[in-house]
Amino acid sequence: MKPLSKTIENIKPSGIRKFFDIVSEMKDAISLGVGEPDFETPWHIREEGIYALEKGKTFYTSNAGVKNLREEINNYLKRTQNINYNPLTEILVTVGGSEAIDIGLRAILNSGDEVIIPQPSYVSYEPCTILAGGKPVIINLKAENEFRLTPEELENAITDKTKLLILPYPNNPTGAIMEKNDLIKIAQIIKKHDIYVLSDEIYSELTYKGKHTSIASIEGMQERTILINGFSKSYAMTGWRLGYACAPENIIRQMTKIHQFAIMCAPTTSQYSAVEALKNGDKDVEEMRQSYNMRRRFLMKRFKEMGLNCFEPYGAFYVFPCIKEFGMTSEEFALKFLEEEKVAVVPGTAFGESGEGFLRISYAYSMENLKIAIDRLEKFIKILKK
Repeated sequence: MKPLSKTIENIKPSGIRKFFDIVSEMKDAISLGVGEPDFETPWHIREEGIYALEKGKTFYTSNAGVKNLREEINNYLKRTQNINYNPLTEILVTVGGSEAIDIGLRAILNSGDEVIIPQPSYVSYEPCTILAGGKPVIINLKAENEFRLTPEELENAITDKTKLLILPYPNNPTGAIMEKNDLIKIAQIIKKHDIYVLSDEIYSELTYKGKHTSIASIEGMQERTILINGFSKSYAMTGWRLGYACAPENIIRQMTKIHQFAIMCAPTTSQYSAVEALKNGDKDVEEMRQSYNMRRRFLMKRFKEMGLNCFEPYGAFYVFPCIKEFGMTSEEFALKFLEEEKVAVVPGTAFGESGEGFLRISYAYSMENLKIAIDRLEKFIKILKK
């Protein structure tokens, strides 16, 4: 008898990892591949974690998370999105946004239910759907639409087996956003077909064109939305492993059940630090947003100067330039660029087939490294054009 699950064996490993394995062994290489802030967690947040340890707050919390944290999550959503959740029954604190995505899918899907996944998008949506027994239905987003999901694309993907739409905005890897008018049109289709939404809003604070709008804030949508967010990106707390999900009580109850058996609770120290982040971290978030925006504008300017086509992204900390003119696949380009110029970027195909012909470049790095890397990219492109 073979020991392994066929389902697990058939899931491909992340397309990102092999580039990082190569760059880790390469001297003087620069990586623009990791989606992790280059800022340290703000001191007052770290200090709250230290204080929690000094006070002996090292025990399990309730499965759903510290009550104060759930209350602060609700306060945050009220003041930023004008939506209100019951902290005791409609909010669950998780081990990063990734756990929230996983258990949200597992709580809502029956075997064979279809899940609409717009791509390019975060690498875990498709495998987590499969692990939950669902069937991924991929919408290949288009650069000419700025990688936004259009109402027509959504309508054409819905069948009588559709249960859920994953809405990944602001988007990793493209940096695309969905504005309120876009979301209103999507919400009309969701309500018409009586399906649900898993809205991954982990980059909600990193938007550079107005304020982020959650689809849960649109009339009639809160009751059919699992809102996912966390602290990794906006508060530079990646290693603290803390996220959350907000949803109707009947959904959160089942998500909590899975969380209870698989995890127990999110890290205690992280939870107390997150209370401080939500209460007093707005200034930190704004400073980081301004820094990212400066880097974003720098990259767009340099791309224009070197004649590299890239739509302007208004969210997250990624750009998604097009390299189709060079006659190479995304993976071929990324490997050749890494080998010849010692700069690691991620091929767009790591995020779905529609990412072919594009690269993901993260600007969650210092301006010094960005300048060096983009100089190397310009040199590389000039050679290719000869």
